[in-house]
Amino acid sequence: MVYFVGAGPGAVDLITVRGAELLKKADVIIYAGSLVNPELLSYAKKECVIYNSATMTLEEVINVMEESDKNNKMVVRLHTGDMSIYGAVREQSDILKSKNIPFESVPGVSSFLGAAASLNAEYTLPAVSQTVILTRMAGRTPVPEKEDIKLLASHNASMVIFLSSSMLGKLADELTAGGYSKDTPCAIVYKATWEDELKVVTTIENLEKAGRENNISKTALVLAGDFLGDIYDRSKLYDGTFSHEFRKGTNG
Repeated sequence: MVYFVGAGPGAVDLITVRGAELLKKADVIIYAGSLVNPELLSYAKKECVIYNSATMTLEEVINVMEESDKNNKMVVRLHTGDMSIYGAVREQSDILKSKNIPFESVPGVSSFLGAAASLNAEYTLPAVSQTVILTRMAGRTPVPEKEDIKLLASHNASMVIFLSSSMLGKLADELTAGGYSKDTPCAIVYKATWEDELKVVTTIENLEKAGRENNISKTALVLAGDFLGDIYDRSKLYDGTFSHEFRKGTNG
């Protein structure tokens, strides 16, 4: 069996209980060494064979999985955050399926959730935004034309931009061209939840300057939107005048 496990955003204790238990039982661990906290490998048993996929091709990763399956070894493929977001997991699972190698996915805490927690932020504030857009700038990996940052920015929703901290100036231009005002609050969160985490709260207008002054050009998320501001409506759920299935409000 191969288990695809989300390692969480960085802090060792933010892996799920299920993920940690699988690491303890694994005969083979293949981890994304450039992004996963290596301290998570301390869960592994002494005889576990560990591979760093940062130096491996897709074919090499699959070869390890296939050989392990032939020898009845349990494999954990440890991905950063939650592997359903920019995890390159589909291509692996499709090959395993074609080879009749059983696999299962175990979700993890994504870095966009870790970043919000570090900022004590709520993406879905009433009367501000009820939508969260997770996206990236086009780079070596292209982005579909209909998902251009300018088009997504036209919604003025809460936005989290992955894999784009080396292009902050261009990102700021795209966000404002799409409809965000220059004074829209935003934040750069470098290595969310890691010990060396760095968070910078700024505005779209000063985004590139903030990144440069703090030497941030990789391994960071950009969060943009008025959810980072101070104006919002209170939730109806806890409004004393509001009735719902479990409580009768003062207005009946």
